[in-house]
Amino acid sequence: MHIKLDEDLPNSCLTLLRSRGYQVSSVAEQGLKGTKDSELWSVAQAHQYFLITADKGFGDIRRYPPGTHQGILVLRATHEGAVEYAAILASVIERVDLASLIGSVAVASPSGLRVRRVP
Repeated sequence: MHIKLDEDLPNSCLTLLRSRGYQVSSVAEQGLKGTKDSELWSVAQAHQYFLITADKGFGDIRRYPPGTHQGILVLRATHEGAVEYAAILASVIERVDLASLIGSVAVASPSGLRVRRVP
């Protein structure tokens, strides 16, 4: 499992994932900053990346149906900021192995985790 971290998330999320043993690269590291969502999605699909983002649009299961991709985790903060995004991500990876979310669309917030899988 290779994770692609979107540019809207802080480096602390990248550091956290790596410290937990996940193979992860960021949009910034790969020179993709400013890339349109459709282009980022094409890259994620071509390389079978599991995408972690704060972009709510990626949580749309009509556009990104579960089972048609490697997986998406959308982080939804109450107050957008590096500390809250890192806290939400830490909460998710304390509760579940991200590999268990492969193929799903998951949305994590301070109040919990909602996972949509193949029906």
